[in-house]
Amino acid sequence: MFQWKNIFKGMTMGVSDLIPGVSGGTIALVLGIYQSLIAAINGLFSKDWKKHLMFLMPLGLGIVIALLTISHLVEWLLAEYPQPTFFFFLGLIIGIIPTLLKDIDYKNSFAPVHYVLLAVGAVIVGATFFVKDSELATVMTHLAWTDYALLFFAGWIASSAMILPGVSGSFVFLLFGVYPTVVNALSTFNIPVIITVGSGIAIGLVITSRLITFLFKKYRTGTYALMIGFIIGSIVVIYPGMAGDSFLLFISVLAFLMGGISAYALSYLEVKKAIVKLNH
Repeated sequence: MFQWKNIFKGMTMGVSDLIPGVSGGTIALVLGIYQSLIAAINGLFSKDWKKHLMFLMPLGLGIVIALLTISHLVEWLLAEYPQPTFFFFLGLIIGIIPTLLKDIDYKNSFAPVHYVLLAVGAVIVGATFFVKDSELATVMTHLAWTDYALLFFAGWIASSAMILPGVSGSFVFLLFGVYPTVVNALSTFNIPVIITVGSGIAIGLVITSRLITFLFKKYRTGTYALMIGFIIGSIVVIYPGMAGDSFLLFISVLAFLMGGISAYALSYLEVKKAIVKLNH
């Protein structure tokens, strides 16, 4: 059944994927739809494809709406108020960690190897902090076929990152030097670039979702530990520092608290919904 509320969840994921350092997979975890999302992407090639398509359609619609409309707002926020913007997402991400640890019952399920996996995940993502480029590349114009090939491949790799909690698809675009080109294409409706990047993203999503499904089935606790590590590592990448006057600091702290409260509220609603389903 088509769930209209998933449009808003998709919009939230779309906004997060526009911001370097913030993962759409993390936001899917915050929203309580991560495993359903992975299952639905895999299910597109099963006999129940219609059911999975109905789950993905409102999410996809929300993501597209966010990418084509809110991209202007995100560009403005990152240009004018980067610190509060990043602090809001920082609050969201930190706010979901206790829920994930509770979901996997880490006190009883974690063995020493799982703590090692968590640490490895944190180091892998946290290390990308040192690869940050000081200046964004320029928008690519007069594209040749090699530029389109680069955009397609960047979309493929970025989609794999988007679906992994803690790993930012936008940061992958930054590393490939195509981030400004992709955001500009969304803002100006550059159809050839959007189709090229979108095709790469679609293929990457299908392949990565199958891998994640396998890992959840075979190594559920280990996969959880690694993903929580990814999320912890992303805190280092996203943290913008504390600068500016007292008013900016106040707004940044307020944004951080709003992000944390939002994560808690969303996880609380998902738990409550799950309890209601069990009782019926």
